[in-house]
Order: sequence, then C-alpha cells, then structure tokens
Amino acid sequence: MLPTPAFHHLHLNAVDPDAAIGFYTRQFPSTQAGRWGGHKALLSPNSVMILFNQVDTPPAMSPPSAIWHFGWHVTDVRGAIARFQATPEVTLRPLYTTAAGGSVLINSDGWPAPKGAAPGLTRAQIAQAIAENRQPAGGGGFAYMDGPEGALVEYVGDYPAERFDHVHLWQEDPFAALDWYQTHLNAPVRPGFTMPTEAERAAGRGAERSWPSLTREGMFRAPRAGVVFGDIVLTWYANQWEQPLVPSRGQLQDHIAFAVPDLDAWITKLRGEGVTFLEDVYRLGDTRAIMIEGPSKEALELVEVR
Repeated sequence: MLPTPAFHHLHLNAVDPDAAIGFYTRQFPSTQAGRWGGHKALLSPNSVMILFNQVDTPPAMSPPSAIWHFGWHVTDVRGAIARFQATPEVTLRPLYTTAAGGSVLINSDGWPAPKGAAPGLTRAQIAQAIAENRQPAGGGGFAYMDGPEGALVEYVGDYPAERFDHVHLWQEDPFAALDWYQTHLNAPVRPGFTMPTEAERAAGRGAERSWPSLTREGMFRAPRAGVVFGDIVLTWYANQWEQPLVPSRGQLQDHIAFAVPDLDAWITKLRGEGVTFLEDVYRLGDTRAIMIEGPSKEALELVEVR
C-alpha cells in the first residue's frame, strides 16, 4: 500500500491575493507571506500552505461545492475573539442558538452537547436543556469570521500552538466519502470517529437540524465523518441542500492538494481504481501534479514532492 499523502495546500481563487494574504497574516501571526510553485502563498508553521490564483472577477461561493470552509487552531480563543472584536477589518459570524434567533460568538457559550456527540442540539434537546437549566460550559470552542472575498474562516481553541489545522466539507454521502478517501488516498479515519455500522449507513441524512449554527434554520449534523492527512483533518457533514453539490474548480475554494513522493505510482493506482482524472500530468513550479475528482466533485491535486 502506498503511504498516505501529506496535506500540501488549500488553493483559493482571489481578485487580490496580496490583500488576502495580508489579512490572514494580521489575524493569525504564526503565518507569513511567501511563494510556492509560482503562486503567492500563505505559509503556516506546520509546513502547509494556502496558495492563490489571481482572477479578474470575484470567485463564486454558490451554488455550494463540497469545500465548505477552513480554519486554524489558536492558543486562546476567547482572547482571539476580543482581539478580533477590536479589529475593524474583522467581521465575526454569529452562531445562532435557536431557530427563533439568539446567538453567541463561540459554541461553548451555548448549551453543551452530549459528550462525544456532534457539537449541536436538536429542538427537543434544547427544550430539555432549558427545562434542566443547563448552563454553558464556557472555555474553549469554535468560532467564525468572514475572510477576504467571501471566505468563511473558523478558529478553534485552546491549543498549544497556532497553526492551520482543518478543511471542512459537505458530502452527498458522508460514509461513502469516508470509504472513498480510505480506498483511494489511504487516509486514516479522523481520531475520535468510528467506522459506521450498516444501520448508520442505511439511515441517510438525519431529519433533525441542530444548533448552534451559522444559519438560523440550523444544520444537519448527522451523519458526519472525517479523515486525517498528517496534522490536518478533513471533516464533513451531509449536503445541506436538495440540489447536488457543484464542482469546486473556479470557486473561491478551488481545490485541496496533497503531497506524494512518487506521482507515477499514484497515477497507476488511481487509474486502476477508476478514479476520475480532471487533469493529467502537468507542471507545477519545478515539480509535477495531477488533478482528480473526489466523491462530491471536490477537486483534489496530487503534487510530487520528493
């Protein structure tokens, strides 16, 4: 079996890459501006990057593709919230706590979810929490801000060091996507997740929405799954809409890239498994790459890094 690829970069389209990079370096001081493969880049201290294509018109964010948002670990999430609130260029996103309204800036200021469950409560669970006078847990948690050109950026704490740490996705079938990433990219399951049972696989998208949510109507959190590439996690929930997810190419979040030491071996493996190739071998800076399509039309690049 070929070794699991390493996470290499997330690739964004931007009208003004310099402005975007400047924004991220100001909000996340562990990052710095750089270049890689002929592209302007945001460098994270854990040796992963965000690369940028410069485009003439603002890139699309809808209809939704599989790539939802990306985010950082931070060392003091509540300190970060206070700092961002005092920074005019930052707009924080509310997390709605019920369908009627009400919001918090961090999930741990809402009603706590059951231990080990997805981080949200259904209408019935919220009613029970209110009846029991259950109090917020406080402390660390997840929060969101608006990034440049419509990006959604999550920051999560409290962690020992600041670093780029995840990409969140949607998937048409989260468990089939888990199988796809395990089979074709040899990706291990995200720590803390377990392989689904046959009953869970057959259940499909859950009927219950939950909160906190970036939208007032709540979000479907069941089922969910995820994999890990090095210290970067890819986690996904079910498609939230009735229409299929669209290809990610050309959208703000264009594709996700992984590093492999032997591109030819991966080409042989992926072709033998019937994976869809969006682009055959092409030059990327001083190396080579291919572009394949993931299970919900997310574009995935494999970059040869020896």
